[in-house]
Amino acid sequence: MYNWPMEISTRASQIPMPPKKLPFAKAFEELEEITRWFEEEEVDVEEGLKKFERGLELAHVCKTYLSDVEHKVEEIKKKFDAV
Repeated sequence: MYNWPMEISTRASQIPMPPKKLPFAKAFEELEEITRWFEEEEVDVEEGLKKFERGLELAHVCKTYLSDVEHKVEEIKKKFDAV
């Protein structure tokens, strides 16, 4: 019998997260490539699942980076508002 949740969670824990210092541009570029793959190719379910998971990892990297930039911008604005 196929144990869906267990098999997915087991596989997910085996796939390495992208490095924390993955440059934003590289992560975004790879995310765009994955998006094009889903739009242009006849999607294989297994490969699609792997690419979907990688896409979520890359989206997380991009979101974290943008959040950090937003925080820095707010800090800079506060610094100059105080002057």
